[in-house]
Amino acid sequence: GWTGRENEMKSEMFTIVENRPLTSAVFEMILEGDTSEIRRPGQFVELQLPGLFLRRPISVCTWDAERLTLLYKVVGQGTGEMAGMPAGTRLNLLTGLGNGYDLAPAGESPLLLGGGVGVPPLYGLCQALVARGKQPAVVLGFNTQGEVFYEDRFRALGASVTVTTADGSYGRTGFVTDAMDGPYSYFYACGPLPMLRAIERVAQTPGQYSMEERMGCGFGACMGCTIQTRSGPRRVCKDGPVFDRGEVIL
Repeated sequence: GWTGRENEMKSEMFTIVENRPLTSAVFEMILEGDTSEIRRPGQFVELQLPGLFLRRPISVCTWDAERLTLLYKVVGQGTGEMAGMPAGTRLNLLTGLGNGYDLAPAGESPLLLGGGVGVPPLYGLCQALVARGKQPAVVLGFNTQGEVFYEDRFRALGASVTVTTADGSYGRTGFVTDAMDGPYSYFYACGPLPMLRAIERVAQTPGQYSMEERMGCGFGACMGCTIQTRSGPRRVCKDGPVFDRGEVIL
C-alpha cells in the first residue's frame, strides 16, 4: 500500500556532472551521488546553496543508482546561482523527501498532465509506468513554443505525447484540459494550482495531484506549505507532495 513516508531523508554530498539550459529559463542539472533514498517518482530533494539560509526544493526528474536529474526554472537568487554552477561543483542535498506517486491504481492507459515546471517529475513517473507495461498518454502544457522542453524525451519512452500552448504557437492551442478528450484509466497531474483546479473540474477518473507549494524546510517543521484537505490541514512537504484526488480541496 501507499502510506506516504516510508523513506528517511538523508543529507549527502553530490557532484554536478552536467548543467545546461533547455530553454531560456529552464535548466537540466545531472548530479552524481548516493541516490538510495529516492524510491518513487514524484519525490524531491532540497539543495543547500552557498550563502542562502533556506534550501531549495526541486522535484527529481529521473534517477538511477549513481545519478539524479533535476530540471529547474530560474526564478530568483537561488536558482539563478544554480544556473551558473559548472560541472565539478559539490552540493549538499537532502534526499528521500516527499511521498511520490503511487503507481498501483494507474490501470492500463494512465494520463499524465504536466504544466511548465510541473513536467519534470512526470518523466520519472512515465519511465516507471512504461517499465510496468502500461501505455501512458502525456499532455505537456506551456505558455508558448519557446518554453517547451522534454517533448522528445517523453516520446522516446514510447508514450503518446500532446503539447498544448496557451498562445497557440505550438501543438494544440489551449491548456492541458483541452487535450483530455481521449479515454484514460487514471490521471497523474503536476503543475500550478489554477491548472490543477481546471483538471478537477473535467477529470473523469480518480487520480493524484502533486502540489507545488513553496516549501521552507522540506521536512514538516516550519508549516509554511500547509494546505487544506478533507482530513484536515496537511503539510505538502511531509504528507505530500502527492495527494489523492478525493482528499485534496482545490
